Formats: sequence, structure tokens, C-alpha cells
Amino acid sequence: MVHLLEVQREQCRALLAGVPESQAGFSYAPGKWTLAESLVHVSDTERVFAYRLLRIARGDRTPLPGFEQDDWVPQSRSTRRTLSDIVTELLACREATLALVRSLDDEAIAQRGIASGVEVSARALVWMLAGHMGHHITLTRDKYCG
Repeated sequence: MVHLLEVQREQCRALLAGVPESQAGFSYAPGKWTLAESLVHVSDTERVFAYRLLRIARGDRTPLPGFEQDDWVPQSRSTRRTLSDIVTELLACREATLALVRSLDDEAIAQRGIASGVEVSARALVWMLAGHMGHHITLTRDKYCG
């Protein structure tokens, strides 16, 4: 699991390294998020999923609420930020996630809890983190940088 998260970090870094600042406001279709909005969404989701992972891995049985991504995006104020700053934040979020995942032993990763009304294991949350980032790496490559 850790290896995949590390590979994705490097894929993300490489993909976004040459993207000009002017691309931040690009949206590939009407009604779709801009590149900046999409990348801030990835950071936000990484934080939410990692928080769920932390709580569940620590044995916290308190049900964790969902979040509405479409409500969060306008509040991100991504248009006020540089693409460079957004990418730095995204990579820092992944670094923090990696530190958390590396710290978990077999007992912690097997813990189960409730997130968004569904029972989930800590292990499953790590895979969700990877799946979400993987989806957005593909989307960014194909729709924003392609």
C-alpha cells in the first residue's frame, strides 16, 4: 500500500511539474472544475480520508460524517492561489498521509469504523486514498494536461 501511495506522489509531481500557471483556471468543459479547483479538491479529500483513517485506526467508533465536495470547491478560493502553491499543498498532504500509513501496524490497519454511514476498515481507507488520487492523476493527464 505504501509503495502505491509513494508512486502516486511521484506521478503527481512529474505530471504537474511543467504545467504553466495560466493553466490553473482551465476547465475542460462547461460546468467542470478548473484545474486549480480539481487539485484543491484532491487535497481536501486526502485530508478527510486520512482523518477518517486516523480515527478508525486508533479504535474510535464514533460515526464519521460525509462531506459534500461540490459545496467545498467554491469555498476553497482556489482562484486566489497560484498553481505552484496548490501543487505544494497537494504533495504535502500526500506526505502527511504517507507518514500516517507507515505508522500503522497490522492491528491498527484492521480496525473498523463507520464513515459516511458505511462500515469501513482502516485498510480500505488507504485503498480509497490511492483510488481517489489515481482517478485524479488520470483525469488531470487526460483532460487538463493532454
